[in-house]
Amino acid sequence: MNTINPLQTGDQAPTFSLQNQNDETIALAELLKEQQVLVYFYPKASTPGCTVQAENLRDQKAELAKFNTRVVGISPDPVKKLKNFESKKELNFDLLSDEDHAIAEAFGVWGYKKFMGKEYDGIHRLSFLIGQDGKIKHLFDKFKTKDHHQVVLDYLAAE
Repeated sequence: MNTINPLQTGDQAPTFSLQNQNDETIALAELLKEQQVLVYFYPKASTPGCTVQAENLRDQKAELAKFNTRVVGISPDPVKKLKNFESKKELNFDLLSDEDHAIAEAFGVWGYKKFMGKEYDGIHRLSFLIGQDGKIKHLFDKFKTKDHHQVVLDYLAAE
């Protein structure tokens, strides 16, 4: 079982290209040409915590845009499951499929978890604000799913 070792502020973000819920290739380098990117990792589409987190980010899209920030969610779910999640919850941002969890590992968020007595490797719910220079501006690692959006907005407002 691996312990996680998330990337930190100032680290270069790993470049990636992943398929979104519409089976389109989304490349971090392309997104960063236009704005900074909040990459948030979540364990599983359509689960209660992940749904609350995604809905709040959806509802704050305009506020985040004021800070030149685009949201991208990454989970190990297959594209089809991401499409169902997006459609059901009317999400307005890209959900990326990292089925082999290579990107989660590159960001240091894949590792040992314990849930309801079970031990396994999985994604830890962490978010990274990546500046247009490709470096991590901030690691969000202290939040609850229901207030994640507010923690991010408070950081952006104070920046």
